[in-house]
Amino acid sequence: MKYTPRRKTLFVAAVALAALTACGSEADQPTKSDAQVATLTSAGPPPAPSKAAKERPRERLDTTSEEFLALLEPYNKCIVENGGASKEQAAKGAGAARPASKKEQAKFDAANRICEPQYYPLPPWEKDPANPEAKDFARDVVRCLKDKGVEYVEVAEDGLSYAFGGDNNDAKSISKGLDLAPDCEREVAAKK
Repeated sequence: MKYTPRRKTLFVAAVALAALTACGSEADQPTKSDAQVATLTSAGPPPAPSKAAKERPRERLDTTSEEFLALLEPYNKCIVENGGASKEQAAKGAGAARPASKKEQAKFDAANRICEPQYYPLPPWEKDPANPEAKDFARDVVRCLKDKGVEYVEVAEDGLSYAFGGDNNDAKSISKGLDLAPDCEREVAAKK
C-alpha cells in the first residue's frame, strides 16, 4: 500500500486521536451517572466567584408604615450617594414646602434611575405585576369586599388595585372599602 500525502495526514490524525483518548486515568473517565459535556478551559487562574445579586426588599400585605420606612433606608441612602437631596437637605433648602426646581428634579431622576431597580421595595407578591396570579387576587379581594357590604367597588383599570365609590363617588363605599381592604387581602391570601 502506497502512502499518499492525504493517507499520511489521515493516518497521523487517527494516531493522534487514539493517543488523546488513551490519556488520563480511569478516574478521569466519565461514568453513566456523571456524564458531562466536554469544555475547553484556560490554564490561567480560575475566575473570581461572582457576587450574588442582592434581592430588592419586598413589602408584605401586613407591612406597617414604620416597617416600610425601614425598607426605604437603603433606597434613600443610595439617592443621597448618587446626588439626590437627603431629607435634611431638602428640609433646609425648602424652608416652606415648595416644588423641586428643574435642576433638583433632574438630579433626583438621575439618582432614582440607579437606585430604584436596586433598593426600592417591591410590592407584596400578591399585588406584584410579575405575579401571574395577581389579577386573580385582586378579583378575589373585590368579591370579599362586596360580601362584607362594600357596594361600589371594582378592580381598577390596572387589574391589580381596587376602585372604590363608583361613578357617584359614594363616600360610604370609599370609607368602608379602605377600612376593610387589608382584612380582605389577608383573608384571600390565607386561602391561597
